[in-house]
Amino acid sequence: MVGKPARCPTGSRGRQVGVLNGSGEDGSACRGAPLTASVHRAAVLGKPIAHSLSPVIHNAGYAAAGLTGWSYTRIECSAAELPDLVGGLGPEWAGLSVTMPGKEAALAVADAASPVAVAVGAANTLVRRPDGSWYADNTDVAGMVHVLTDAGVTAGAAVTVLGAGGTARAALAAAAQLACSSVTVVARRPEAVDELRPVADALGVALTPAPWADAPRRLGTADVVVSTVPKGVADPLAGAVAWRPGAVFFDALYDPWPTPLATAADAAGCRIVSGLDLLLAQAVGQFEQFTGMPAPRTAMAAALAAARAA
Repeated sequence: MVGKPARCPTGSRGRQVGVLNGSGEDGSACRGAPLTASVHRAAVLGKPIAHSLSPVIHNAGYAAAGLTGWSYTRIECSAAELPDLVGGLGPEWAGLSVTMPGKEAALAVADAASPVAVAVGAANTLVRRPDGSWYADNTDVAGMVHVLTDAGVTAGAAVTVLGAGGTARAALAAAAQLACSSVTVVARRPEAVDELRPVADALGVALTPAPWADAPRRLGTADVVVSTVPKGVADPLAGAVAWRPGAVFFDALYDPWPTPLATAADAAGCRIVSGLDLLLAQAVGQFEQFTGMPAPRTAMAAALAAARAA
């Protein structure tokens, strides 16, 4: 039986915050209230959103866990539309997943937030709490930690991040949690790296900027490479990197898959992590916060694999 979630302590900017993993004062997950209504709803918000596989993953989890009153759908929603949409949701709503372009707006609309969401400046998860307020978290970070740990990443690994956008911020937070305290960021725009520096400083990560022209060398000497750039941007690098066998290459993309860069890294003997791995891992974290129950990861993974194979 799901108990009442722990109270999250008050933090800066008037918000309440939990510990770094989105937990309450006693270490228990800051989850939503067990709902008394027979209908429990959740959704993923974004624009565009028709492509999202999140409903496949979450609904498979509900079915496997016997949560017959639960449903999860897609809602097209821009960042500007998000506050009014969230404010108008009824008590049957247990949680929301948020994808681009609404992650910063999700953090702003929340009544409380985890420190990792505040540090990254974005939330991909909104959880309805017992008093009807919304708690923001960023399960992208925990998801990255999970998939990189599974791939064998250990403390002190030399990390290179390709790109300097929102996903790069999550990568910096994941590196911090993995005790990888030095990260090189390769970006097309130097000013984008400058915008990451306050995030890195807050996380205790030493950030080294590198120009895009230096990408082949930087990728080839790293223990861990995290590619966060949009589709097609990194393709020209595929034939230019002398990969170090045994390095971990994580590409946040998953459609199409594999990317040219992932194919090249795989051929060189790297350990490969795809955006699908992250999609599942972050959804598992959301499921557990929405429902207060352990996620049936195997069933959720099987549904995702079947959807991709269809």
